[in-house]
Amino acid sequence: MMSPSPEDSLDSVVRHTTDNGVSWITLNRPAALNAITPDQRERLISLFEGASGDPAVRAVVLTATGKGFCAGADLRGPSANGPGGERIPGDVARLIRSGAQRLIAAVLDCEKPVIAAVNGTAAGLGAHLALACDLVLAAESATFIEVFVRRGLVPDGGGAYLLPRLTGPQRAKELLFFGDRLPAAEAERLGLVNRVVPDAELAATARSWAERLAAGPTRAIALTKALVNASLDACRATAFAAEATAQEINMTTDDAHEGIRAFAERRTPDYRGR
Repeated sequence: MMSPSPEDSLDSVVRHTTDNGVSWITLNRPAALNAITPDQRERLISLFEGASGDPAVRAVVLTATGKGFCAGADLRGPSANGPGGERIPGDVARLIRSGAQRLIAAVLDCEKPVIAAVNGTAAGLGAHLALACDLVLAAESATFIEVFVRRGLVPDGGGAYLLPRLTGPQRAKELLFFGDRLPAAEAERLGLVNRVVPDAELAATARSWAERLAAGPTRAIALTKALVNASLDACRATAFAAEATAQEINMTTDDAHEGIRAFAERRTPDYRGR
């Protein structure tokens, strides 16, 4: 994998625009199959965290340029070794917690719905970055690869957390144990992908989905996302209590009142994201 050249800037290797309520985040290191450097990772975390509190953003799309969505972490950057190249016990765990896990958590915790538009190979951390998104669209040519076992490594970036929740434990183990290339159509069959579309239609489909979400009741969607994510780790009593609390909170929003009025008046609601 190539490291970014000196003239590369974060604005060029992570493109960001906001259009019609949608934050578009585009990985742009196609020569490196969009492998993520530490600086890019921090930029991504900042963008996802910023989207949560920005009223102008009501949905997020994460995509990439070139033939790869993301080849994982750029392993040619600085190592986790201590002074003099000596690794100190705990360094690797600290690196994972402060790096890959923070990135995945930023996606899971983003208060706006996040769509992954997977345009090509999503490998290792790149696969987990896509799977952490709320909805996953994949081009027909896209593939997913759990590369860790090929390198003699344990999966990171939440892979052993995300995969069993999407496919069940046995399918997850098959993917993680063998590290085989998974075509988009098979990923859809296993429940890792919501929809597979022709390559030429990926961007337009992502825009259509994102703009539908951006026109929706933003706070209700945020609360729904939080409920679904939390339910995977909660007992029924906890999940039911969280649901009741979310309903209480949501009924203080303008969009909830607008939705009820629109229903009573038999018209399309005009949600403002508040």
